[in-house]
Amino acid sequence: MKKAIMVQGTGSGAGKSLLVTGLCRIFSDRGIKVAPFKAQNMALNSYITKDGGEIGRAQALQAEAARVEPSVDMNPVLLKASAERFTQVIIQGRVYGNLTPGEYYRMRERIWDSVTESYDRLSSTYELIVIEGAGSPAEINLRDVEIVNMAIARHAGAPVVLVGDIDRGGVFASLYGTVGLLEEDSKYIKAFVINKFRGDRDILLPGLMMLEEKTGIPVAGVIPFIEDLGLPEEDSLGLYSRGRHPAVAETGRVRVVVLALPYVSNFTDFDPFLFEPDVELIYTRDPADIENADIVILPGTKSTIKDLKYLTDRGLHRCLENAFHRGIQIIGICGGYQLLGQRIEDPEMVESVKKEARGLGLLPVETRFRGEKTTTQAIAHVNNTSLFKPLPVPEGPLRGYEIHMGESSGDVGLFRVHRTAPHINETTLDGATRGSCWGTYLHGLFDNDHLRRTVINMARMRKGLQPVETGVCYNKLRDRAIQKLAEVINSHIDMDLIWRLLDG
Repeated sequence: MKKAIMVQGTGSGAGKSLLVTGLCRIFSDRGIKVAPFKAQNMALNSYITKDGGEIGRAQALQAEAARVEPSVDMNPVLLKASAERFTQVIIQGRVYGNLTPGEYYRMRERIWDSVTESYDRLSSTYELIVIEGAGSPAEINLRDVEIVNMAIARHAGAPVVLVGDIDRGGVFASLYGTVGLLEEDSKYIKAFVINKFRGDRDILLPGLMMLEEKTGIPVAGVIPFIEDLGLPEEDSLGLYSRGRHPAVAETGRVRVVVLALPYVSNFTDFDPFLFEPDVELIYTRDPADIENADIVILPGTKSTIKDLKYLTDRGLHRCLENAFHRGIQIIGICGGYQLLGQRIEDPEMVESVKKEARGLGLLPVETRFRGEKTTTQAIAHVNNTSLFKPLPVPEGPLRGYEIHMGESSGDVGLFRVHRTAPHINETTLDGATRGSCWGTYLHGLFDNDHLRRTVINMARMRKGLQPVETGVCYNKLRDRAIQKLAEVINSHIDMDLIWRLLDG
């Protein structure tokens, strides 16, 4: 059996990440020791591994599907776009620096060495690697410098499954055109998959047959459009469509509003709310939504001062102040926590060209940016119990992770946090509270079912509703969603063809 198979797409959003996720689960279910790999990921949704390394959130999900521990080798290069034309470059889990596109491509050989080193290490550990490409392999202007599509297919000797998104239209032209533009490298493409199909598959048959005749490449399957799968998205392209508007239950519902900041990061922190039957979750920049919310969340951001300016320029800071004075629960996570403080200082211009800015002033903390980035998994316990009264304090331990450049000081102490990464391994205080407003650096906090439910019940009580227990276990629901994805893929793709590709 070949050591690898690769999934590439005709463009971003074609479904590469979810196909890799499903294949990882299918192979794992068959007893194969499998791991995901993506040489280079550009995403603001990231995850922290046990050793404190930073990788794309999609690769962490794929590792979960494969039932293995995420590692930095699964995503050796992570790019996090920021303001001022710079991109933070993370190599094998650690920040290398902030580079312009030209600077990044000039160090291609150095980066490629890290990519191949990580891939070879995975390949020596696992029986099978499922590789994900990025964007389109037919970006002919990048052919000599790319490290994530055909370059890694050649290195791994991996057969490529090319995925096209029929929901966007033009799928046959996209698949055929990609093969044509790849020229010599087209020999690596061994199968097509059409994704997100709605309707009668028989209608497609003439097109499928013509595509196979013109390219000599078989169509491995047609995957239907899957509604409400319930798995995290890799990027913010569909951010505004992520909210759910359930019918009003007998017990009422709680409206959770997440501010869709221009530089929003790790927005999947709030996915667990989607599964609560009495919650309506929306992402918005509309002042009316803020004014009518029961809970307002300021998420993480890759450019805190830029997003602060955005909020103040549009008067959204006044909406937040009004909500605060009305007793609406306002929560800041990571960059959102920094935004809610009194002041943000960036004397070394780590994140912005502005050295200092006045915060929203709702929390008694000040933030100072420094060059070193905190990346660690964490175990937390509630330290300031007054926030949750009269409800019971959420039981510990609460699990999460930290990804931030700044440190906040002041009246800090909402949580007692043990940072578990080997390079940190310390206990500290985190988070602050004032009235109905609170913030923390902890990502993934709402994955903890008891804390999430307590936060919702606090909003319910403010509305005059009784607290309820839903029994939602987010981790189990996510695993069921992975299994559902695998079952759909398994039933709509010719897996015998996939096995033949692996057998060479």
